[in-house]
Amino acid sequence: MKHSYPPEPISLIGDHAELHPLKPEHHDELVKATQDGELWKLWFTAVPSPETMKTWIQTALAEQKEKQSLPFVVKRKSDQKILGSTRYMNIEKISNRLEIGSTWYCREAQKTAINTECKLLLLEHAFENLECIAVEFRTHRLNEESRRAISRLGAVQDGILRNHRIMPNGTLRDTVVYSILSSEWPTVKSHLRFKLRR
Repeated sequence: MKHSYPPEPISLIGDHAELHPLKPEHHDELVKATQDGELWKLWFTAVPSPETMKTWIQTALAEQKEKQSLPFVVKRKSDQKILGSTRYMNIEKISNRLEIGSTWYCREAQKTAINTECKLLLLEHAFENLECIAVEFRTHRLNEESRRAISRLGAVQDGILRNHRIMPNGTLRDTVVYSILSSEWPTVKSHLRFKLRR
C-alpha cells in the first residue's frame, strides 16, 4: 500500500518487534532502557542520558513536526517492553531519500533478532510504501561494531565525511556513509528474511 512522502507517523509490526511513533509518555520506559548498559557513556554514540531524555524526546518530536525525521520506540512484541529507539531522519523532501539512524537498544536486546527485524520493517516501508530511491545509514568511523552491523544488512559503503560532526565530548567525528538502493532492495530483503529465519 503506497503512502504519501515525506513519511507520516505509523506503527510497523513484525514477529519479534514493534515500532510505534515516539510520544512524551514513553519517557520513563526509555530511561529504563538506557540504564541497561549505561548506553549514554559510550563516547562514539549519542544516546540520551536519564537527565537529557526529556529534551531528547522534545527535540525528536520538533523534528517530526518539521518533517525532518520520524522517531519510533522499539517494543518487544512478546511483552510490549520498550527496548530502545530508532528513526527515519535526514528526510529529503524532493528526492524520496532518507536515513535510518539514531538507533539504540538496551543491552539485553543487542545482538538479538530485534535489530534485524526493525531494519527489515523500516526498509520495507521505505522502499515499498514510500517509494524511496535510496536509504542511508551513517556511523562513527571508529564504531567498528556498528560498521559491521550495517555491512551485514547488505548496505554498501559510499564514503567517509571527514570532520563531519562535533561529538558531545568535543572530539571530531568522521562519519561513514552507507546506502541501499531501491534496485538492491529485493536482494537485501531476501537476505534479511533468511537471517531472521535462522
